[in-house]
Amino acid sequence: MTTKPHASLTPNSWEFETEALIKPTGFREYDARWWFGHPGSDKAPELNLYGVQALGMGLGTLIHELGVEPKIAVGHDFRSYSLSVKQALEVGLMAAGIEVHDIGLALSPVAYFAQFDLDLPCVAMVTASHNSNGWTGVKMGANRPLTFGPDEMSRLREIVLSGTSKTRDGGGYVRQSGVATRYLEDVSEGVSIERPLKVVAACGNGTAGAFVPQALRAMGVEVIEMDCELDHSFPRYNPNPEDMKMLHAMRDAVLAHGADVGLGFDGDGDRCGVIDNEGEEIFADKIGLMLARDLAPLHPGSTFVVDVKSTGLFAIDPVLAEHGCKTDYFKTGHSYIKRRSKELGALAGFEKSGHFFLQPPIGRGYDDGLVAARAILQMLDRNPDRTMADLRRALPVSFGSPTMSPACADEVKYEVVEKVVAAFKAKAEAGDALAGRQIVDVNTVNGVRFTLDGGAWGLVRASSNTPNLVVVVESPSSADDVKAIFSEIKAELAKYPEIGAFDQEI
Repeated sequence: MTTKPHASLTPNSWEFETEALIKPTGFREYDARWWFGHPGSDKAPELNLYGVQALGMGLGTLIHELGVEPKIAVGHDFRSYSLSVKQALEVGLMAAGIEVHDIGLALSPVAYFAQFDLDLPCVAMVTASHNSNGWTGVKMGANRPLTFGPDEMSRLREIVLSGTSKTRDGGGYVRQSGVATRYLEDVSEGVSIERPLKVVAACGNGTAGAFVPQALRAMGVEVIEMDCELDHSFPRYNPNPEDMKMLHAMRDAVLAHGADVGLGFDGDGDRCGVIDNEGEEIFADKIGLMLARDLAPLHPGSTFVVDVKSTGLFAIDPVLAEHGCKTDYFKTGHSYIKRRSKELGALAGFEKSGHFFLQPPIGRGYDDGLVAARAILQMLDRNPDRTMADLRRALPVSFGSPTMSPACADEVKYEVVEKVVAAFKAKAEAGDALAGRQIVDVNTVNGVRFTLDGGAWGLVRASSNTPNLVVVVESPSSADDVKAIFSEIKAELAKYPEIGAFDQEI
């Protein structure tokens, strides 16, 4: 048994140095994220090292509850405090009777690979992913290649916050070496790109810089390294392939070097962003559609899973239809799409944020930015007479917004979204027009995705990782139509004072 952690403690105090701090809102739907603190920041920490230790004990207790072998692979990303966070987590795990296999500095997909490589059922990856410095978190799983979903995270939260973790004998520590080397060999095994390709590899000075250039060169391409030196201060921008600073820097590098493609990786290497040879960003859902079109003739009759933020073109694509493929729209979130892909026996799952879940025989089912990059390079290799821009232009035309994130506190965001869902359902049931058209479908699997007559759609959902809502709009008609639909959403959100000022224009 352990004592209950505190929801808040004052830094630089006796209590902060002697008792556990864990803010409850850090437990998300499919992973955990907290503000750990950063020099110069006035924001109060949401977690301390004793809190991390309590989290490890709770995770170990849950692993025993789940009845799996009590052995776990543990890694950490490249931030100034991640090693200390990982070691505190490991102390808690060992106290709960878990045999810890420490793989060292790693990408999230390296930790997932370690489950297979070392034949371990469980994983815990200490990472804040693409979040700014000062954040930390843990991605966890106990059934490879899956990571925790809402049920497991809810139970973990209950164990930790109630102080009902259990200490057990049998805990231990093994420092594993060679996992990173074997991962690099595995990700490039059997890949030999024959087409001469020049690739800009952008890593934002995050952990991916220690892996990506070496892996891409082993696949047979020329690599232009961009911010691949490890530097946890992230001097230019956060390693986030959705961040416009990173995308603009990638664009400039692609054009300056005459590259065939730019590939950008986030802080823990499980996402991949793409700039084509003409300097145009291709949103990840469109990359997913391009990959699905490439894979469909090789794997006819396949199912593809995409998240609700993704383009509606999957459902009406003639190439996928020609090869008997179908698409399933599901909840946004790496854990959800990963699970759904395995559940349906899908060939691949795609998430608009840049997570790609390539299933056997292409991948192992977990999200891996380098496996996605490999699939993109192989697609280009199979189309030697077409550039990345040619493949982009071959897609049906659509006009989309960026992913927008109006502020809304974690404590109220789900309640607010429930009200927004009810409002759009009521509009549809009443036959009200929106942007001049009828609402023909309302998908509430994750917030609300309403579809209008003609195929345009809009989405409002709660972010799973940050205190924000998520807003996305797409239209097959025009950019003006996107603006018109966005204006309707903006007007609805303005009714809720819990939502921060949303002055973004598109």
